[in-house]
Amino acid sequence: MWVYEKKLQDPVRVSGPNPKLAKAIITQYGGPDGELAASLRYLTQRYTMPIPQGKAVLTDIGTEELAHMEIVAALVFNLTKDASIEEIKAAGMEGYYADHDKALYFVNGDGVPWTAAYIQSKGDPITDLYENMAAEEKARSTYEWLIHLSDDPCVTDVLRYLRQREVVHFQRFGETLELVYEYVNSKKYY
Repeated sequence: MWVYEKKLQDPVRVSGPNPKLAKAIITQYGGPDGELAASLRYLTQRYTMPIPQGKAVLTDIGTEELAHMEIVAALVFNLTKDASIEEIKAAGMEGYYADHDKALYFVNGDGVPWTAAYIQSKGDPITDLYENMAAEEKARSTYEWLIHLSDDPCVTDVLRYLRQREVVHFQRFGETLELVYEYVNSKKYY
């Protein structure tokens, strides 16, 4: 079904341990506007999309969001893997550490676990596409705020890449919305 290359869509480098930055970035792993929520939203919505182009866009972007989840996971892991206990405590991550050590877990920046309430699948293609455009803008904003928080130029480069992909996804959903409007407004002959 897929061809998997054992490399990330964008290379992940960090300058060194930085659990404080990891604590902020993890929201894009398991937070309300993160990559897990986006991928599940799009891969679920494709079933009720009435046009093949819409199904294709949802499938393509949904699977790309899984790749972005992998990038975010690599960032968080690399920012914490060599961190000392003192650095983890200083970042306010002792609760996370007690529950998960340095393993990845789907939480937001405050440690609240991921929930299915973060996603929406209404069944109306126009509603769902507007929802997706809003989701992409929220993710773009989150990456923007993470860029402001980043004190690691290597991490900032990766965050910029991810932010730009959110812009492209927003554009693709807008184009798909126009196609769905055309479909809905066209006469159907049976």
